[in-house]
Amino acid sequence: MYSSDTQIRVRYAETDQMGYVYHGNYAAYFEVCRTEAFRQLGISYKALEADGVGMPVGELRTRFRRPARYDDLLTVRLLLKQPAEGSRILFEYEIYNEAQDLLTEGHTLMVFVSMTTGRPVPIPKDIAAKLAPYFTDDETAGPLTPPKAPTDAPAPAAFLK
Repeated sequence: MYSSDTQIRVRYAETDQMGYVYHGNYAAYFEVCRTEAFRQLGISYKALEADGVGMPVGELRTRFRRPARYDDLLTVRLLLKQPAEGSRILFEYEIYNEAQDLLTEGHTLMVFVSMTTGRPVPIPKDIAAKLAPYFTDDETAGPLTPPKAPTDAPAPAAFLK
């Protein structure tokens, strides 16, 4: 398993009338963390695209447990619990505030595609090689599947604090 943390300070412009981070900003937070994690691994999105490979989002899921607010220092944690399989890679995320309260969970299922045809392509070998040391044989045995939908809904009272 691979994990990486990125800190993001909530800007005023990212909040809504209620003072919460607007829900649409979480996809951007996930992207910032994903890009930084790849950079730490020596993987460049820019170089990937120069080689003719893109990584569009195939699926995005976000679960809000508690709101983030203006000026909160968020820790966005990226988790790669499974290696990439075929042309897909699943990134899971957790967002914490400074008190280490879990605020948000989510995932993005990314697909490696040819930028000329738009069709899926296998994960580039150099990326697979950089990720391989983080996974044991047990972790590479199962199919790549998004995590199951949670059965417990967040308590609305959590948003009233």
